[in-house]
Amino acid sequence: MNLILFVFVVGLVLGSFLNVVIDRLPSGKFFSNKRSYCLSCKKILKWYDLVPLFSYILLKGKCRYCRKPIPYRLPFVELVTGIGFVAIFLFTPPLYYAILPFLFIIFSLFIAIFFIDAKHSIIPDILLLFLAITVFVMHIYMQQSIIPYLLVGSLSALFFFLLFVGTKGKGMGFGDVKFAFVIGLLLGFPDTIVAFYGAFVTGAVVSILLILLKKKKLKGSTIPFGPFMIIGVGIAVVLSDFLISYFF
Repeated sequence: MNLILFVFVVGLVLGSFLNVVIDRLPSGKFFSNKRSYCLSCKKILKWYDLVPLFSYILLKGKCRYCRKPIPYRLPFVELVTGIGFVAIFLFTPPLYYAILPFLFIIFSLFIAIFFIDAKHSIIPDILLLFLAITVFVMHIYMQQSIIPYLLVGSLSALFFFLLFVGTKGKGMGFGDVKFAFVIGLLLGFPDTIVAFYGAFVTGAVVSILLILLKKKKLKGSTIPFGPFMIIGVGIAVVLSDFLISYFF
């Protein structure tokens, strides 16, 4: 139990760091030495206002100085990261505990990509590069042949590149093409197919709902696809064996 609590706290702390990445990386301010500040009043925050999740609860969701609401995304990212770390730890067989650091890093990068793409419609190359290196090293560490994964990644990127060209960049961004390569490199065959199928289905469902709710127009509006690709990866990780056996 103590170990699970420790993993959860580590996830909360990493989630707090991910919020900094999500806020600063798209604007090029990630390497700024400026300390964390309120997004409303720009007041520099004290260290005791930065304790992950607990500060939000103690401050009742409002800035100590201007009393403006703190974005819900901040505690949400921290909580999801903490819960995700615990889930990874619990569902990873003891035989594979050695790769837990790789899984934690991959999960953290997915969270950053999810929220950055959802907000800014971009997937930073630095995150994709870091993700690809982590996945590559994990395969090598596990003594797996990297060639099949590279092949699946390349074919995935080619498929998305054709979609990118066919829609003239309106239906698919080039960041999605590069992300598809990394997902293929991570999952291999046939899990990558399950992931992309899940991404397209969930993307279509959400798009239809947004159109029906008049949040998006049928023509002239786009929805970032990166978050759905990540949802697809989650579907593949959890349900791939079941779906493949059910359909085939």
